[in-house]
Amino acid sequence: MQSADDIFQAIQADSMNQSFTAQGILPLYHVDSHAEILLVSQAPSRQAQASMTFWDDASGNRLRDWMGVTKDEFYNSGKVAVLPLDFYYPGKHAHGGDLPPRKGFAEKWHAPLLALMPNIKLTLLIGQYAQKAYLPKREKTLTATVAHYQDYLPAYFPLVHPSPLNYGWMHQHPWFVDDVVPELQAQVRTIMD
Repeated sequence: MQSADDIFQAIQADSMNQSFTAQGILPLYHVDSHAEILLVSQAPSRQAQASMTFWDDASGNRLRDWMGVTKDEFYNSGKVAVLPLDFYYPGKHAHGGDLPPRKGFAEKWHAPLLALMPNIKLTLLIGQYAQKAYLPKREKTLTATVAHYQDYLPAYFPLVHPSPLNYGWMHQHPWFVDDVVPELQAQVRTIMD
């Protein structure tokens, strides 16, 4: 098994990431051998990439609220790991949303990093890209997958992305905050305590 440092160096040396490495941009993810909760999402935001702190933006604030954890617990407990489907900010679409993670990236790098984290009990699948990557059998839409979250427990908990761009979705689906978020908080708290 490769060490975390060896994998980090290999990611930077990969030709797929040459342009980022040439600019001095480091891959952004977090592994911990003691982690019990894994967050899988699309890719770091521009703000998170700039600060080199995962989930360091408005989406991260909302995600921590949904999880029912403090910032200190999130960053310093050693129980939370983060593996986006791409470890680099992908840029924006012409119409404003972030570009999707690059194809083949997660397939290449998640397995060796997951091997370093044998204690994961719960994986939060945040957004449609994460759900497609980790749930080959899922509902036809993100909304339906999130609504049927119990079907994927205890290993996976599918969520909508906490981006401010999804305010409309949450307004249209009040059951998410009323029913899903409390269950997420209960699952997370059981692991954190």
